[in-house]
Amino acid sequence: MVFHGVDMSNYELRPATLPHRGQRLALRILQLFGWTVRYKPLPGPHGVLVIYPHTSNWDFAIGLLGRWALGLPIHWLAKASLFRGVSGVLFGDLLRKWGGVPVERGVASGTTARLAEQIHASEWFWLALAPEGTRSYKPHWRSGFYHLALAARVPLVMVYIDYACKELGAIDSIRLSGERDADMAAVAAAYAGREGLDPQRAAPVALAPPHAPGDAGKQA
Repeated sequence: MVFHGVDMSNYELRPATLPHRGQRLALRILQLFGWTVRYKPLPGPHGVLVIYPHTSNWDFAIGLLGRWALGLPIHWLAKASLFRGVSGVLFGDLLRKWGGVPVERGVASGTTARLAEQIHASEWFWLALAPEGTRSYKPHWRSGFYHLALAARVPLVMVYIDYACKELGAIDSIRLSGERDADMAAVAAAYAGREGLDPQRAAPVALAPPHAPGDAGKQA
């Protein structure tokens, strides 16, 4: 998938260079509120995007506008219950159109393996995950993103939503080695100095101590 519209000197997205009206509109809305989007073309057709910090409901709106500005069909996980019953009838198709992928959270159901298969079964598939899992403070990240990137053998891109300087960025990427401490040190370095809307709610960039094997649907 070819992407155009980036000033490669500083990776800043500019409306005039975006090919579609919807992309330009989304970016101009962000710019109207003072936001800058920086984007480095993704390192391949498959991968995992880590979103941090996640401390506010506004993160979803900013992230969704960023997705539309990029014009890329990025996927994200949503509770399966949202796709069932009344909410499914009312919003299911819209959530899927916006990139939502239903998952049974809190259930050890082989989600990591299924997501890894889904990633590679698609010509192009990038999945966005917020490893804090909640807007409230937690002492560590959930490890679903880590297990998934390793299982699928895909790159990890660190996406930041920095309210201090009003920047939404996707620039740094790594290939996980399986050495948790070294991998997380590299991830932490990419997020150094980035602040959420409520910095006190941001979790430290660290995984929970190892325990029984987890699952992306349970820990993502």
